[in-house]
Amino acid sequence: MSFIRTLALTILLGLLLQLVLPWWGIALAGAIAGAIGTRNLLSAFLAGLLGAALLWGGYAAYLNDLNQGLLAEKMGILLKGVGANGMLILTAIVGGIYGGLGALLGCWARRLLRPGKA
Repeated sequence: MSFIRTLALTILLGLLLQLVLPWWGIALAGAIAGAIGTRNLLSAFLAGLLGAALLWGGYAAYLNDLNQGLLAEKMGILLKGVGANGMLILTAIVGGIYGGLGALLGCWARRLLRPGKA
């Protein structure tokens, strides 16, 4: 249950924080969700990774659909021919790594600040 809570918190906080913060807002969302959510380090990392990847990948796919894939295709050409779908996957992976590392940091911070409660 706490994995699902951490996953949902990462997505919800990421959605809200990305409105007012730059790209690193997803790591902060993961850190807050990791501190509040699960107590297991692996579970926190995987929930942050999956939540941020779904959020960034979904939003990138939405924007890609709005501009008929033109921007993703041109960015893929700049990155040695990755292509539009490759750029969407790469965006989801990068966002997932940031979210996962943020959730791991939040879980570690809770363990450091409250050692008896972790």
